Amino acid sequence: MDNRNEVRAFLSSRRAKVSPEQAGIPVYGSRRVAGLRRGEVAALAGVSVEYYTRLERGNLAGASDSVLDAVARALRLDDTEAAHLHHLARAAGPAPARTRAGRDKTPEIRPAVRHVLDAMTGVPAFLRNHRFDILAANPLGLALYAPMFAAGATLPVNSMRFTFLDPHAQGFYPDWAQVARSAVAALRIAAAQHPDDQQLMNLIGELSMRSEPFRGWWATQDVFVHRHGTKRFRHPAVGELELAYEGFELTGDGNLTMLTYSAEAGTPSGDGLELLATWAATQASVTARAE
Repeated sequence: MDNRNEVRAFLSSRRAKVSPEQAGIPVYGSRRVAGLRRGEVAALAGVSVEYYTRLERGNLAGASDSVLDAVARALRLDDTEAAHLHHLARAAGPAPARTRAGRDKTPEIRPAVRHVLDAMTGVPAFLRNHRFDILAANPLGLALYAPMFAAGATLPVNSMRFTFLDPHAQGFYPDWAQVARSAVAALRIAAAQHPDDQQLMNLIGELSMRSEPFRGWWATQDVFVHRHGTKRFRHPAVGELELAYEGFELTGDGNLTMLTYSAEAGTPSGDGLELLATWAATQASVTARAE
């Protein structure tokens, strides 16, 4: 991935989103640019026009945290966007001394982490890496994402490929456009954090070539972090589920993330999870007898 192009596209797209009125700048006559001018951003950030122009042309190397914070305030970036700007700046600096094998290697899952995952019997849970590969899941997690394994796929599987390339995905996610757009924005965060991961860059290239919606949303430069929220599913065996998700980053384990889904007991979705557990047990019993 060309970091300079990423920086240029991100800063110019954010500048176009801020109106002079939002920034408290008087407007006189017509304007030929969407949002703020570069000179206006420079003045708001307290840097010279020449310096901000250099930044927006993609050269973040050497920019201090204080300058990046000032630019973030001038462009009215939220916390996620501001963090993304800092990640882009770090990626523009000297590459750390790491081998490619070390960068691309899939982290080992410690036995204690697997034990915690398996102990979560009442909620679907799984582990994923920064490439959105699902590396491990408990039985209820496998049951929830049954459509992802419909074609006989085994772990690890990539949830991005499922979302954008599998014909079952739009039926599985009733709010597919929202899910897919936030997935693209989360993948952009990962790309800025791991700019030297060739497997990740290959995934982005594959999705860009094979999915028109992905290409369109990738071009918006939006960023998003999956920390918590709600997601709707249309499961082929148990029907509609609206589940709360929580993401727990295991920073000491190769930047793995543990994701869990839950619903309050007694609600339709809570009852649906209980039905899903029964369905999963039945499927496991059938498989065991077949073996």
